[in-house]
Amino acid sequence: MKSDLHQRRRPPSDEELANIPWLPLLLPKERERAINALRVGDAEKGDFVCRVGRPVTYWFGTVSGLLKMSSDNEDGQTMTFTGVPPGGWFGEGTALKREVYRYNIQALRASVVAGLPLETFHWLIDNSLGFNRFVMNQLNERLGQFIAAREFDRLNNPDLRVARNLAALFNPVLFSGVGDLLRITQQELAYLVGLSRQRVNEALIHLQEEELIRVEYGGLRILDLQGLRTRMIDRRNRDNQVKEKTL
Repeated sequence: MKSDLHQRRRPPSDEELANIPWLPLLLPKERERAINALRVGDAEKGDFVCRVGRPVTYWFGTVSGLLKMSSDNEDGQTMTFTGVPPGGWFGEGTALKREVYRYNIQALRASVVAGLPLETFHWLIDNSLGFNRFVMNQLNERLGQFIAAREFDRLNNPDLRVARNLAALFNPVLFSGVGDLLRITQQELAYLVGLSRQRVNEALIHLQEEELIRVEYGGLRILDLQGLRTRMIDRRNRDNQVKEKTL
C-alpha cells in the first residue's frame, strides 16, 4: 500500500461498512472484530494500493471508485488483468499464502479502498464459516473468470475483448456493488481492455445496437448480462468457423 495512502487510513463510516458485501455473513462476535480492524483509505488517481514484490499486509476491497489490476513484463509493457469496481475484494490467494504480490493495484480515479489486516483475515478464516464460504466463492468465480479471459485473449477481435471485459466487470458475485450501472468512462475502459478509446467506442456502439448494454452519461448500463456472455461465445464460434474455412 503506497505510504501516503497508508497514512491516510481511517475507520470506515457506517455507509462504507454497508458497502462491504461479506460483513452481513458474519456472526455478531466475528462482525464486531472485523469492523474494529477494518480501515479505509481515500486513494487518489494513480495511487498504488499494492505493488509487485511487496509483502501482503491487508486484504483489500473497493468501496467506491475503480481500480485496475496489472503487471509489467520484461520489456516494461503493462498488461492489465482486470478492473476492480465497487464491491470487489481481491488478494485472498496472496493473503492465504502470506506471499508477496504478483501484480499491481492502482486507482484509475479517486476511490475509497478498504483493508482488512492480514491477521484478522486469518482469524476469520479459522473461525467463521460464513467468511470461508465468501472467500471460496471468490476464488471459484475468479478462477472461471481468468480461464475465460485467457481463452478470449487469444482472439484478435476488439468487440469480443470489450464484451468480455464488460461481462467480467458486471459479475454480481465478484462485484456486488456495481448492480446494473457501472460508473466508468470510455477512456478508463480503454485502459482496462488495452485498446484505443476510439475502438472501444465503436465496440460499445455495436453492443448497444444489439441491446446488450446502454451507454449513459458517466457510465454503462447492462441490459442483458447473460445475452452479453452468450453473444461472446457465439461470435467466438463464428470467428473460429471463418478461420477453419480459410485454412
